Amino acid sequence: MSVTYDCLFSRRLSKLYDHKSRQDLSFVRAFEFTYVNVYGTHVLVSAAHEARVEKFIYVSTDEVYGGSLDKEFDESSPKQPTNPYASSKAAAECFVQSYWEQYKFPVVITRSSNVYGPHQYPEKVIPKFISLLQHNRKCCIHGSGLQTRNFLYATDVVEAFLTVLKKGKPGEIYNIGTNFEMSVLQLAKELIQLIKETNSESEMENWVDYVDDRPTNDMRYPMKSEKIHGLGWRPKVPWKEGIKKTIEWYRENFHNWKNAEKALEPFPVQPPFV
Repeated sequence: MSVTYDCLFSRRLSKLYDHKSRQDLSFVRAFEFTYVNVYGTHVLVSAAHEARVEKFIYVSTDEVYGGSLDKEFDESSPKQPTNPYASSKAAAECFVQSYWEQYKFPVVITRSSNVYGPHQYPEKVIPKFISLLQHNRKCCIHGSGLQTRNFLYATDVVEAFLTVLKKGKPGEIYNIGTNFEMSVLQLAKELIQLIKETNSESEMENWVDYVDDRPTNDMRYPMKSEKIHGLGWRPKVPWKEGIKKTIEWYRENFHNWKNAEKALEPFPVQPPFV
């Protein structure tokens, strides 16, 4: 089971992660995602409350809003998740928020854009495409590839978490977004250019494999992030710098992951969770 429980305690300051985030896998293992993201979060926030930590940060996702072609989501926008992963994160948010409403336990919720960078397990779209190309395999595009995502470098999101940890107001939600947006197909072609060193449109198409789409696949997750900007945070790492560092890291470290090759398959179907 790919679960992260990473707790940082410093003089009763606490930042906790409880997260299972493989969106496509959530369609075939929905119960596991519910168990980890909902029950797991409830266990953690309850334990944090009993330990009287000074602040509990819950890391959620922009996917809880559902998709939008034009309207930008702010923190007051309704939650309308369209897949089991996003639904489990939205439900977990409710558990976390209830501890503020009932006990005034100082919780803060963040919702971030897609995070990328070194050390990310290769099931995510950027490390997956990089790893496929580095192994002379095609990028697998779900559906048309025209769906867009906003990409945020790992160190920027860490700085956002630290900002919220220090300055975030208890009981509040903060979007952590970026204006850098590109389609999945555009992402694949840019990585092909960088890794396969070609600008030929026909050659780039040879490195793309269009596969069946997910049962649902939101086209965009546009977010407003003015609220966290008011705390002094903004993304700093440019795309070209971040993607270069990421490509270099996977070139040297892909095989450090256990069963990494399995993560490169499109929309994998795995046995039910027991």
